[in-house]
Amino acid sequence: MAETIPLWSLTDDSLVEIGEDGSLVVVTRWGEFDFDHAEPLVRESLRRMALGPVSLANVTSSWEPVEREPDLEGELSWTAEGADALRQALKELGGSVVHSLGLADGRGPLLSVIPVALAPVFGTEEVPPARPIRLSRFCSLRSDAYGMGLESPSARYRVVLYQPWAVHVAATLATAKSVGEIVSTTGIEAGVVAAIVSYLVAAGVVQLAGEHGRFAEDEDPELSLWSPDELLFHTTSRTWRPGGPAALPGLGNPPVVKAAPGEGPVHPLYRPDLAARAVTDPTLTTLLENDHTCPEFTESVLSAEQIGEFLFRGARIRSIGPAHFPHGQASEGPVHNASQRPYFSVACLYELELYVSVNRCSGLDRGIYHYDPLDHRLSLVNDDEADLAAMLDMAMIGGGNHRRPSALITVTARMPRMASVLGGGAYSTTLSHVGALQQTLYLVARAMGLAAHAVPVDAGDRVDRALKLDWPAEVGVGECVLDFPA
Repeated sequence: MAETIPLWSLTDDSLVEIGEDGSLVVVTRWGEFDFDHAEPLVRESLRRMALGPVSLANVTSSWEPVEREPDLEGELSWTAEGADALRQALKELGGSVVHSLGLADGRGPLLSVIPVALAPVFGTEEVPPARPIRLSRFCSLRSDAYGMGLESPSARYRVVLYQPWAVHVAATLATAKSVGEIVSTTGIEAGVVAAIVSYLVAAGVVQLAGEHGRFAEDEDPELSLWSPDELLFHTTSRTWRPGGPAALPGLGNPPVVKAAPGEGPVHPLYRPDLAARAVTDPTLTTLLENDHTCPEFTESVLSAEQIGEFLFRGARIRSIGPAHFPHGQASEGPVHNASQRPYFSVACLYELELYVSVNRCSGLDRGIYHYDPLDHRLSLVNDDEADLAAMLDMAMIGGGNHRRPSALITVTARMPRMASVLGGGAYSTTLSHVGALQQTLYLVARAMGLAAHAVPVDAGDRVDRALKLDWPAEVGVGECVLDFPA
């Protein structure tokens, strides 16, 4: 009969420092924890936990059993000197304590439960054999660096499944089943199934049915507002998690400016006199305080000069130079070249690219162009009428109109430019940059007497094909129409 045992470890990013005087400091992603005058048991347990999963019952043989209720899965129901201090230390370090389930054969853990919150509470309880259980509807199961990763944005832990038994049990829970049904379906011993299930429930990735067989998250009105994809993106973009794309080999140092795509015609653009515009432009307050509308698209014709001024004032590169870091951090942060443009970008990364789908414009032929913000020019990337029509129709439908706009600005992002510096937070930061750019383009258009506003689109793969993007290194992230006020 297979016997399961609880194992303990610290997250990979934790560092245990033990001084010659017996001092103990644990450095984690949540901060430093200083344990003054730590008991020998605390120091030795944390030292071994930093090396990998360990049974705390094996840390010392000096513990003696007593008449008391076991806690911490029975591991610390002993009277060893320092056991209470170890319990307290593990509680304080809860956000960095990994709970693993192993077999007594010593062949490594079946699964590990890894915290993704500062102070989660992990407590396993036996699940009644007949009670229905199910994976959270927000769960995702995917390949992980060490096994299969199982996570839910509503849980305070993520789970890594190492052994086939653990994967098999988790996979059967795509639909509601009882522990008894899982045993019958998989042929895995009942004790092992029960232990795996108790860990998955404690991790928050598996839900218990209520008295009437319903699951609480299905009836939660707040959770019903979220799709699984959106909630997972929200939680992962707001909290750093291991396994992101930071420090990936091969990213190199992506250039500040994208190389000119293709060999199509190049059109230098008009450069306005900004000093003259400063005299005649409406004030920022005037622009902000007028009502914002999404007007009907017109049949008016833009000029190449207007498109040139619009892009010059809203998106050109003013200068290129080294990145600016907070005082005293320049030598610690990633080194990259940066540019200065009219809109905000974290660390001056400016990963956004602009493409212009021209419909009606005097001085520019119909087609899809890439904007070079350094040389302030447009390069033709696609003159296929079907692709252009698809882009313009997408904007027309997204804008709730019956006419195609005079021009469509499509914003893309060069993700290596972001991931090389921001890692797993790259995409969420890019969306913030899109908002900053959209606002800038809107204000510039208003100052010029034009109308520019974002349109929500169902892009599918149309943008990638029409713009000939190297997906997923460069991805579409937003659209903005340019037209005249109705």
